[in-house]
Amino acid sequence: MQAPFESNTAPPQPPREPILTLPAAVTGYVALLAVIHLRTLVSPDFEYWTIEVFGFIPMRYDQTLLDSPFPGGTGAKLWTFVSYSLLHANLSHLLFNVLWLLPFGSALARRFGAARFFVFMAVTGAAGAFAHLLTHPHEIAPMIGASASVSGAMAAAIRFAFVRGSFLSLRRGDADAAARVPAQPLMRALRDPRVLAFLGIWFGINIIFGIGSIAIGNEGASVAWQAHIGGFFAGLLLFSLFDPVPRTPESVPL
Repeated sequence: MQAPFESNTAPPQPPREPILTLPAAVTGYVALLAVIHLRTLVSPDFEYWTIEVFGFIPMRYDQTLLDSPFPGGTGAKLWTFVSYSLLHANLSHLLFNVLWLLPFGSALARRFGAARFFVFMAVTGAAGAFAHLLTHPHEIAPMIGASASVSGAMAAAIRFAFVRGSFLSLRRGDADAAARVPAQPLMRALRDPRVLAFLGIWFGINIIFGIGSIAIGNEGASVAWQAHIGGFFAGLLLFSLFDPVPRTPESVPL
């Protein structure tokens, strides 16, 4: 009987995606923000019009107004909960949000896939708008920017960022594998000293910006830090509803 042939060569390994490579969903999201930002090159009048129609204006929901002074009608009361997050005041405002999005949003996009990622960004953006509406019910100044959605992505990412083998551990070069480690349960994550340190620093920065009325990317405009917190809490609490990776007992911190 002929013995089976044994090869000394190892089976081919699947390609490993470097950590710094951007997933298609994040590339598409950033490209969308950049294309929309080209509106600022058309004319000042067109820019003001887009902000009034697609920016989030709390005064739009004032029930004491007999007729809305803002363009967009009833539809704008719905779409501006999301559309405001796609507008930015200027290039530095856009770049600031993109730079914060790249590390955390990339890990989240790899974990969720494109469809869940885009829905998640919309939901956390809407949560940020709702928080802004609650704290500024009669505000006439429009709110724009992706900061609430980016904050939601950061909050969601820390649910698994500190688990062994995840992207903050920097122990492996496979970005997809690093992004798909089982997440910690929420209560366990909130007992992790590194998560608590991250939360403390993040909230501290937002409070400093809010109390000091420090503007980022828009001279003379204050930071809508309540919207950031609304998006952050939404990302932290709603992460499990979007997460496709099953939990295991091995989802322990480093």
